[in-house]
Amino acid sequence: MYVLAHLSDPHVGPLPRPGLAALAGKRAFGFANWHLRRHGGHRPAALDAITEDVRSAMPDHVAVTGDLINIALEQEFAPALAWLERLGPPDRVTLVPGNHDAYVRAAQLHAARFWDAYMRGDSDHGDAPRFPFLRRRGAVALIGLSTALPTLPLMATGLIGPEQLTQLAALLERIGGEGLFRVVLIHHPPAGLRARHKRLVDAAALVDVLRQRGADLVLHGHDHLHSVNWLEGPHGRIPVVGVPSSSETRDTPKRHPAAYNLYRIEGTPGAWRCEAISRGLQADHGVRELRREMLIG
Repeated sequence: MYVLAHLSDPHVGPLPRPGLAALAGKRAFGFANWHLRRHGGHRPAALDAITEDVRSAMPDHVAVTGDLINIALEQEFAPALAWLERLGPPDRVTLVPGNHDAYVRAAQLHAARFWDAYMRGDSDHGDAPRFPFLRRRGAVALIGLSTALPTLPLMATGLIGPEQLTQLAALLERIGGEGLFRVVLIHHPPAGLRARHKRLVDAAALVDVLRQRGADLVLHGHDHLHSVNWLEGPHGRIPVVGVPSSSETRDTPKRHPAAYNLYRIEGTPGAWRCEAISRGLQADHGVRELRREMLIG
């Protein structure tokens, strides 16, 4: 059995105090939003509790589906790296970026500088992370996509782009031929409902690739909610699973308290089994099992 942990949207805080020049453009909106709305819901203590519970679970691997930071100030990247290192070394932790990690154009350079070892495929040796990337871990293949790009103020859309989609189709077909359990990691979900300004712009194109080439599991963040949606694949339905923010303390219809999932994967091609176990923050600040669901098998 292979156990994969899935966390997302830690929004590592607190937010550094930026100079006025750093708040030019979109960051000014994000800075105001953080102090007026977001900082009260994202607490370091919640993230610490979830992180320690993941470490105690001792999964074989950890997947993080983006939004490590908030408005992509340069000072935010090192603390987020320190959090990744608490989860584990780069060969045991895989990261794909989210829209907050690419909040402004300059942030892409910082992400590559600080987090590149967590966003590389097994055979990648270039100067910067490239997407999609592939990591083989036992019978599991982890395929990382990037939907992160700078957008206009008040927008949080994502885009994969035709080049990534073409490469993804080839990867899925090749890895399927190797008999591996294929897990696609992405920040913006390709299924479910959300506001237009938070959508994955080319979701339909990704859905088409998955329908033709197949995958066994798609993991995402972005919505800050527990969710399971389903897409049609060539050999059956594909579960598309989202998790809450790993630092959220609110419980509202739009957000769930901090939680993460463990996926217990076993079996062989054509007879895979995958059980999802959700663990989340409780009122006493402890982390407990919330639910179990058999996704495959």
